[in-house]
Amino acid sequence: MEETVSKKGHISAFVTVLIWGTAFISTRVLLTDFIAVEILFYRFSIALLVLLLAYPRRLKGTDKKQELVFAAAGLCFTLYFLLENLALTHTAASNVGVIISTSPFFTALIAGWLLEGEKPKANFFVGFLAAIVGILLISFSRSGAMVFNPVGDLLALAAAFTWSVYSIVLRKVGQFGHHTIQTTRRIFGYGLVILLPVLFLFLFEWGIARFAQPVNLLNILFLGLGASAICFATWNVAVRKLGAVKTSVYLYLVPVITVVASVLVLEESVTWLSAIGTILTLVGLFVSGMKFKRRSR
Repeated sequence: MEETVSKKGHISAFVTVLIWGTAFISTRVLLTDFIAVEILFYRFSIALLVLLLAYPRRLKGTDKKQELVFAAAGLCFTLYFLLENLALTHTAASNVGVIISTSPFFTALIAGWLLEGEKPKANFFVGFLAAIVGILLISFSRSGAMVFNPVGDLLALAAAFTWSVYSIVLRKVGQFGHHTIQTTRRIFGYGLVILLPVLFLFLFEWGIARFAQPVNLLNILFLGLGASAICFATWNVAVRKLGAVKTSVYLYLVPVITVVASVLVLEESVTWLSAIGTILTLVGLFVSGMKFKRRSR
């Protein structure tokens, strides 16, 4: 029985990272006919509708302070995806996938220095340095030449930092004791409200006719239904079955899946420099998350 539960947890975790890893590819494909904010608007709308249908009960018992925290989470959430989508307009999907995977570094720094969390140890800074060197190599690997065009990569790095802030705010949201679907729905709601003024700045167009193309319809459904709504459920199942520590290990697969998918689907080239940078970044992530036990005498 225990083995079946564990197997279900591993399958749920793998399905989640598989979808998250390929979500960058779907966004990149949609950027051919849509701008970044349009993709974000449709993705949030679909996810909010699905979550509402899945759990239609209204969230009650919140006060002004809680609503401010929800609004802060919605702001970070929207800003993260906006930066991610903008990054994909300037750089390769493989670059974005690898660089955004560095968000645990910023989360650890914020939690260790501003919150009452465990202070980062030496291995964390060694891993962080390795990852930064890896990111620089990825940025320098344009077309196999030493050309530095950092706009997209810096946007991806900013997205990684924003996600880490969102993760910290989400910890506060979790302390409120509300149902997880209700809180997620509330965050999506605030995210949409915050996104509305941005739509006008980027000359948003409805252009519903664009969804007549199957490639556009399938990709936006994949992002809204799969990467946003379904992954929310499968990740929770994985954490419940395996625990947070074991499940978090699967996150290391996200950039690997993104790189492989970008080569197979988008036919992006991977130079030896970007390959070394990707490996360095992943090794840095692994080293920074290692826990060392004290040797007993």
